[in-house]
Amino acid sequence: MRNRGSAVLIDKEKGRIGLIKRNKENIIYYVFPGGGIEDGETPEDATVREGFEELGVTIEIKELIVSIKHNGTQYFYLAEIIEGEFGTGTAGEFTDPNRNRGTYEPIW
Repeated sequence: MRNRGSAVLIDKEKGRIGLIKRNKENIIYYVFPGGGIEDGETPEDATVREGFEELGVTIEIKELIVSIKHNGTQYFYLAEIIEGEFGTGTAGEFTDPNRNRGTYEPIW
C-alpha cells in the first residue's frame, strides 16, 4: 500500500470545495486532489506537488486536518491556492488517453 497526501481546498467566498471527479468503469465518484508520496518526499511535499500536477496551481499547506490508516496512511491537508489557474494540471492521468484508468476532471 502507498501513503498518500491530499489537499482540501475550500473557496469560502463561493461556498465550494475543489475535487477531482472520477469516472472509472462507469462509476462516478469524487476525491480530493492528491496522490502517492514518492521516495524522499514528506506528505506535505507530495500534496503540494500533486496540487500542481493535477490542478495547475501552487498551493500552500495550512494544517493537517486528519491522517487515516487505510491502504497506507492518507494525509488530508487544509490548503490554499496561492498561484495558478484551477483546472490546468498536466499530470499523466489527465493527458494520457492510454492509461485506461477512467477520466479525471478537476471541479469546484
